[in-house]
Amino acid sequence: MVTISRGFAEEAERRGVDLEGALPSRALVDPVEVAGARIDFAEEMLREAEEYVAKGNVVQASEKIYKAVEECVKALAERFNVKQLEEVRRRGRWDAWLLGQASTDLSRILGEDRIRFAWATAYDVHVWGFHEAKYRLEDVESALPIARWLLEYARKVVQQAK
Repeated sequence: MVTISRGFAEEAERRGVDLEGALPSRALVDPVEVAGARIDFAEEMLREAEEYVAKGNVVQASEKIYKAVEECVKALAERFNVKQLEEVRRRGRWDAWLLGQASTDLSRILGEDRIRFAWATAYDVHVWGFHEAKYRLEDVESALPIARWLLEYARKVVQQAK
């Protein structure tokens, strides 16, 4: 088994390097470790989102909320090996539609519809707060507790797998 530090994995993620795709075999990657690294990165993104909200920066807060939720969905998807991972591996990347499908499947698998709701909320904030820059601070701030819930839920679920 290959082990890398979380800091290294986070830096690779920030730079867009697909570490899993670079490895010769998925069997070498512990999905629980990968999921844990994603949760840690999501925590950092959510902390940054809260800082941007405190500064009144709607655009950056929107993007960080989206990224935090995206990483949580990916972590849960890896933990439960959802069927969308086949397409991700084939294409070499996640797309928003695959994340949406994964959030629906994870909600069903785990019996927790708030996963799908958190994804839908994050995507909404991403489009209208980041890309379109139309949301007000209160619109974006209202997504923080939903993203925080998903982060805590995903952390608990991933830690149970250890």
